[in-house]
Amino acid sequence: MAQDDTQQNKQLLADFAAAVFVKKDFAQLPQFMQQEYIQHNPLVPQGLSGFQVFFADWFKAAPDWHYQLEKLVAEGDMVWAYGTYSGTHQGDWLGIPATGKHYSIHAVDIFRIQNGKLAEHWDVLDTYGLFKQLGEIK
Repeated sequence: MAQDDTQQNKQLLADFAAAVFVKKDFAQLPQFMQQEYIQHNPLVPQGLSGFQVFFADWFKAAPDWHYQLEKLVAEGDMVWAYGTYSGTHQGDWLGIPATGKHYSIHAVDIFRIQNGKLAEHWDVLDTYGLFKQLGEIK
């Protein structure tokens, strides 16, 4: 894969994060993500529609939801994004009633790009830190 392709893949992910995670604009999702998007996080339903449902619920539960992209690394058809997810838990989410508590967790998201769109996703999230900050773990 050429250096240009690697740079295009990084730009795709940066543009996706800006549109969906910063502007919370799902209308642009089909230009970034394949309909049959494969999701390896068991909390997130499969496909573009599953992604949209999960994140719409998360945005609703944390109206001040924020994602800070810290680092992008790409190799071949893979892009790794390191960033911070934060917000205030003001609505039911993941079966947890609103706590009113603020959280901030680090995550590594790994995407496979196919035909210029996000095709597959894996992640490593600080779920312990999330549940501790929400008071679910003492």
